[in-house]
Amino acid sequence: MELLIPLITYAITILPALRCAVADSAMHIVYVDKSFMPKVFSSHHDWYSSMLVTTSDTSDPVTDLMYVYDNVAHGFAARLSQSQLSHLETTPGVLSYQADMPVKPDTTYTPKFLGLDSGIGLWPASGRGEDVIIGVVDTGVWPESASFNDTGFSPVPKRWHGACETGPGFGSSSCNNKLIGARAFNKGLLANNPNLTLSNTTPRDTDGHGTHTSSTAGGSPVSGASFFGYSQGTASGIAPQARVAMYKALWDEGAYTSDILAAIDQAVYDGVDVISLSLGIDGLPFYKDPVAIASYAAMEQGIIVVASSGNEGPDLGLLHNGTPWLTTVAATTVNRVFSGVVRLGDGSSINGESIYLGKPVVVKNLPLKFMGNCTDKKNLKETRHSIVVCEVKKYIGLATQTVKAAKVDASLFITDDIFSELFVRFSFPGVLITPQDGATLLDYINNSSNPTATLHFRQTILGVGPAPQVATYSSRGPSASSPNVLKPDISAPGSLIFASWSQNSTVGSDGSHELYSPFNIISGTSMSCPHVSGLAALLRAARPEWTPAMIRSAMMTTASSLDNTMEPIKDIGTKGHPATPLAMGSGQIEPNKALDPGLVYDAGPKDYIKFLCASNFTYDQIKIITHLSSVDCSGASRDLNYPSFIAFFEGKNTSSLTDRAVKVFRRTVTNVGDNEATYSAIVKGVKGLLITVKPDKLVFTKKHEKQSFEVRIEGQIRNRKEEVVHGSLTWVDDKGNHEVRSPIVATTFSGYAL
Repeated sequence: MELLIPLITYAITILPALRCAVADSAMHIVYVDKSFMPKVFSSHHDWYSSMLVTTSDTSDPVTDLMYVYDNVAHGFAARLSQSQLSHLETTPGVLSYQADMPVKPDTTYTPKFLGLDSGIGLWPASGRGEDVIIGVVDTGVWPESASFNDTGFSPVPKRWHGACETGPGFGSSSCNNKLIGARAFNKGLLANNPNLTLSNTTPRDTDGHGTHTSSTAGGSPVSGASFFGYSQGTASGIAPQARVAMYKALWDEGAYTSDILAAIDQAVYDGVDVISLSLGIDGLPFYKDPVAIASYAAMEQGIIVVASSGNEGPDLGLLHNGTPWLTTVAATTVNRVFSGVVRLGDGSSINGESIYLGKPVVVKNLPLKFMGNCTDKKNLKETRHSIVVCEVKKYIGLATQTVKAAKVDASLFITDDIFSELFVRFSFPGVLITPQDGATLLDYINNSSNPTATLHFRQTILGVGPAPQVATYSSRGPSASSPNVLKPDISAPGSLIFASWSQNSTVGSDGSHELYSPFNIISGTSMSCPHVSGLAALLRAARPEWTPAMIRSAMMTTASSLDNTMEPIKDIGTKGHPATPLAMGSGQIEPNKALDPGLVYDAGPKDYIKFLCASNFTYDQIKIITHLSSVDCSGASRDLNYPSFIAFFEGKNTSSLTDRAVKVFRRTVTNVGDNEATYSAIVKGVKGLLITVKPDKLVFTKKHEKQSFEVRIEGQIRNRKEEVVHGSLTWVDDKGNHEVRSPIVATTFSGYAL
């Protein structure tokens, strides 16, 4: 199985669907204003059922009521005919409805790479996330995994209202004091596919993705872990003392938005502290986006919602989960390489990249044959009993498939394809080599009468640089649903991440032989998301009084924009140019620094309502999101109190002062550091623009004091269309203890109407 398959299969994207008339009934989600419920009904369930009775085309309409949403949305999911929908449009209290949408399926080392240490910093300060509950909506869980061992855990917190749903092969003993809950949601899937029979109806993970994400966020330490000899060591989640609850809404047979909404609704009721969503919805406004609607209600209850940005990079504007009340995560690389070592016949060696799961040394002293771009399958077959060398400038995936089909003994691919990371896993002996090392290899082949090589696998090299780098696949902002809020928020390790796996789901193959393992190494923003979910759990444990916005702010303003060579973080998708905040957000998470950020940017429901009011939504649309019976839009503003800045300009080839645009932002920060502190503003320039901060000094006399300031961006962008220029505003305290950095982006991007 090539690495492209895990990436596409495991980063969940919900594709938009158009509402259309149907002859037969179909699943819909109906949003309702609960204040309209007649007093004659004792519960909302009865009220919703009465709507179906009144409009029913069937003899037993109540059975079509699949879900009632009470926590993160107000409404229900049901099978409805077109005549029923027409009737509901005139029913008092019904705000909107939409068709249920199908879902297309989109660490031994990373805690150490992120600086987490048992002796100092955030781990000891938070008790490594002790008793914080992380709810994961995903493909289920493999409860027998050592990552869910509960040795040393105290009893389940009394505030927990969750359950361990049982079924064939998933008994009550599947849950414990670590994995404290597991539920399954498939009514929407089955209603949309009446003839479907599920191979498994329990919360058990038969895919692997949910086990991987949940163990990344909160897995217990597992010593002696490895993946066929790669990444040997102790595997640990970011918050190893946190509790984990799984909400299975993604199935091998498919998934639907009604199930995802029901899963989040239940998680909020059960009492989770963090919700981790390695999934998202493309192209929907907030009032139609179940993730946006559900995460708003979660935020109101103090629950931190973390979601992946998507895997549609490197083009701009394809990010999902741009909702301002959740944390959106991009994906980066780690300073670790899984290597295949090429030992040439002259005694020299080349380190390439490879995750080949076969024997460590399977190719010995075979002749090297250079075959150009390796597109000629016939010629490849004629030289199959050699090590074929291919030079591939792009479409590396096509080349690897062609070579595989030719059944060559082994192959070396010289490439700098920006997507090459997705093809580092091989079912035959193969190695990816950089063009620089490729020149050495070709020189040896051209100047040797009998060029040979031996290949060694299962090598893991640590400390490589530059790292982190933004992964090519990671989706870039701006967000189509909310372009005036800079997204993504933050970056975290997402490339070639090692974590637990379902042992009935294949992890790859050696030739035609399928392989299984308790761990796997895969890539995607699905993998970066749970790193931040785990970090959010640590911060919730250490700073229980902070709001979700304060925790997000702490992660963002302490993030690093530099790699391990102390240079700006690079973007693989732009051939190694410095990454912009539209790719990496504020930068790579720095967990220990997030514990003590100095200042935070806070925001709550009132701020988000003002934002929604200024975003051209109707009152009914805002009601769907906020669940309010009435909306106060006084003071409406799209200038949200956010720890970042984005300004849109029209690209103009002129230097006229009359064409200069002015963008003004107002922000308020809260002192969570020392009782007395003075902060000075430092602006790192945005090319061609004048940025001023007033006041440029903030004086705090006590903890929790608030101070406000204004950022003014003036000028014009005169270069090419869709240019992105960026800089930063950093508040530095006079004691040198805190640097509170916010990215600033100015862009002419116009990929969609703003």
